This record gives sequence, structure tokens and C-alpha cells, in this order.
Amino acid sequence: MYTLGEIIKTKKPHVCGNNEWKVIRVGADIKLQCIKCERIIMLSSYELDKRLKK
Repeated sequence: MYTLGEIIKTKKPHVCGNNEWKVIRVGADIKLQCIKCERIIMLSSYELDKRLKK
């Protein structure tokens, strides 16, 4: 479903104004890093599926 290094776009932007994220860990939870400010967040795959642009 998601691969390491993949760039994904979310519906809502991050606080820094960017909506592009890099996948840095895949498992039960997905770890994402903001492209602009390099903040790291962790989401379940279900939550991430809801937040992605279709």
C-alpha cells in the first residue's frame, strides 16, 4: 500500500502550510515526515487513508 520514500499529499495542510509528506516507516502505524519543516508524525493506516487526497 505505502512504500518507503513515497511522497503523499494530504487534504489539509500542515501548520507550516505544506501538504506533502514523505513516508519514512511502514508497519501497523505509518510514520510521515513533512517535506517543508521536517516534523515527524505517526498515524494509523486507517487515519492516513481518511486524510489523503483522492
